[in-house]
Amino acid sequence: MPSAVIIGAGPGIGQAVGGRLAREGLAITLIARNERTLGAVAEAVAPHGVPVVTLEADSTDQAALNAALDKAISGHGLPDIVVYNAAIIQADAPGELSVRGHMEAWAVNVVGALNAAAHVVPAMAARGHGTFLVTGGMPEPKPQYVSLSLGKAGVRTLVTLLDQEYGPSGVHVASVTVAGPVAPGTDFDPDDIAEHYWRLHTQPRHQWELEALHAGGSR
Repeated sequence: MPSAVIIGAGPGIGQAVGGRLAREGLAITLIARNERTLGAVAEAVAPHGVPVVTLEADSTDQAALNAALDKAISGHGLPDIVVYNAAIIQADAPGELSVRGHMEAWAVNVVGALNAAAHVVPAMAARGHGTFLVTGGMPEPKPQYVSLSLGKAGVRTLVTLLDQEYGPSGVHVASVTVAGPVAPGTDFDPDDIAEHYWRLHTQPRHQWELEALHAGGSR
């Protein structure tokens, strides 16, 4: 049975992507650091009738995240798609955030994605296919969101590096850039955004994109 892993599986995009992939018959593993959040997302995905597993792990705890990914693999096999959806979204102007604050944001926004990719993507490459997607944002840097702007620029670079390393072996690495605040019933409805993830996952190799932009206006 094909399977998917969603890291940072909270309400909004994580839940919507889980539901979208479950609708296509993929077994779903949800990873987040909060048990209550995981339970709510799993309940929302369950009606699609596929196996749903929840695992607690902080995306900045490499050992815990690796252990969760190993459990996902032991339960459902090497995933066909991994989605990294964890992020620290906060407003901070230049010089406002401490060094520690920047390091914490960078760890979630970029390094967690790198560690997740390093743990699963080589095996996908050895298999000859797979998809690794990262939720992005900030199409243009904004001085009101310094740490997030830096993090999302880092995501773009990470995607490029992973594509260079593993793309030739059949792994599609890409980001989904969301250019506004996510909210149901708006131009940034999470169900609309989730369509990008499925489209990227099923995209023919000769049409692979490294970034899909959701700019709104879809409704």
